[in-house]
Amino acid sequence: MTITQLQYLIAVDNHRHFARAAEACFVTQPTLSMQIQKLEDELGVLLFDRSKHPVRPTSIGERIVNQARTVVHESERIHQILQEGKNQLEGPFKLGVIPTVASSLIPRFIANFHKKFPKIQLQIQELQTETILEKLRMDELDAGIMATPLDEKGIIEKPLYYEPFMAFIPENHRLGKESFVTNSELNVDDILLLNEGHCFRNSVLNICNQPKKEDSKAIKLESGNFETLVKLSKQGFGMTLIPYLHALDLAEEDQKLVKPIADPRPMREVSIVYTRAELKIKVIEELHKIILNNIPEKLANETEDVVSPLKSA
Repeated sequence: MTITQLQYLIAVDNHRHFARAAEACFVTQPTLSMQIQKLEDELGVLLFDRSKHPVRPTSIGERIVNQARTVVHESERIHQILQEGKNQLEGPFKLGVIPTVASSLIPRFIANFHKKFPKIQLQIQELQTETILEKLRMDELDAGIMATPLDEKGIIEKPLYYEPFMAFIPENHRLGKESFVTNSELNVDDILLLNEGHCFRNSVLNICNQPKKEDSKAIKLESGNFETLVKLSKQGFGMTLIPYLHALDLAEEDQKLVKPIADPRPMREVSIVYTRAELKIKVIEELHKIILNNIPEKLANETEDVVSPLKSA
């Protein structure tokens, strides 16, 4: 039994397809299949049910795959210990970031991170929450940055900052003349929302505490990014809510249309999340420090008024 065989085993479980697993491991399919077969012969059990499409691990195979993940992680930990002993962090670090955080946060820290750790190949993927969690569990990401708390078993959350929600309200809106708005003045049917799948959408629905009615308007407007929502709002299609850091990045004329929401101010907790504290924890800690040093200091203050990113009932 070799570490390479265990890596192939994990790849087949992740992809549920021998050809795609071989591609991910940068080997030919016959090579990967032969090594899986040798492992099965050595163990005397069938690890995968090849009659299923996609292929699935057998009952005993599932338990062995889980143990293989632990063994491979521990073997990688040896290299990590050596790096930390030399005080030299290097190699790939795969980070998933949710879209509603990525555009405003990544430009604030990435240059300083690269300057301090030029030998770390920071690989950033913009992904939605469920995909990040799935990739973390399959060891395809080292960490993620997303809205929390998530209440997910096996997921460690290290809070980064607490970001208020801001109201973007055009001048001709019913609330356009107000210097601030209250939660009770927010009407979910008057708010432009992100598409389904974005946790920020769920948080907005939780703030309003109202079910969204079936849209009977001639034009139904939802988008996958804040830039589009802001432009549509300015055209008179309603108001919208945006995170504080995104509001800071708006053009000066658009910042004049941003209103605070009165106390208790709704805000989201943004955290760096990971599955195993032992692996690449030094990189995670350094990333945490650099992000905190490159955002407004007041966002780091803990608060009790965090809006849940979990799906609204």
